[in-house]
Amino acid sequence: MSNALKKRKIAVLGPRSVGKSSLVKQFIENHFQESYYPTIESTFAKSVVYKGVEYDCHIIDTAGQDEYSPLNAQYAIGIHGYVLVYSIASKNSFSMMQILYDKIVDFCGVSKVPCVIVGSKCDLTMQRQVDSKDGEELAKANDCAWIETSAKNNINVGKVFELCLQEIEKMTSPNQTEPTKSSCLVM
Repeated sequence: MSNALKKRKIAVLGPRSVGKSSLVKQFIENHFQESYYPTIESTFAKSVVYKGVEYDCHIIDTAGQDEYSPLNAQYAIGIHGYVLVYSIASKNSFSMMQILYDKIVDFCGVSKVPCVIVGSKCDLTMQRQVDSKDGEELAKANDCAWIETSAKNNINVGKVFELCLQEIEKMTSPNQTEPTKSSCLVM
């Protein structure tokens, strides 16, 4: 077996001000920054050990998307997995998740992509507008992983990227448990 790190590119997408950069910064640098300028776009690298395998993860922290912005080709080409972030304190940001997921799937020309749907800012319990059940149901409907996080309190931050690697491996590993379905039968 080779010692080469498995390279994985993960794009973090979601509407503006849902905490994408806070999540990424907490994961990469282990600290929470209360406020900063809106993200243009940055890429971070971190090695992550998942199930005994070391992955060289490149995490692309994207600028906030809205439902009208076209999906940038760089968020589809060469990306292994997606982290879609909404804020539990914003029903509007949650309603964007399905739109964003559909855009990625359409753009990639596939029926499903490895994805984790993240309800951020779970520390804002008093401002909660999105029920956990809604997040879970959306993830289940799209066959994605789901988790709630708080970058501020460092809750489930690392787990987001572990789940993303898990979703990527489910789709890329050759020993899939499901038999491959063929749409064509030759007799």
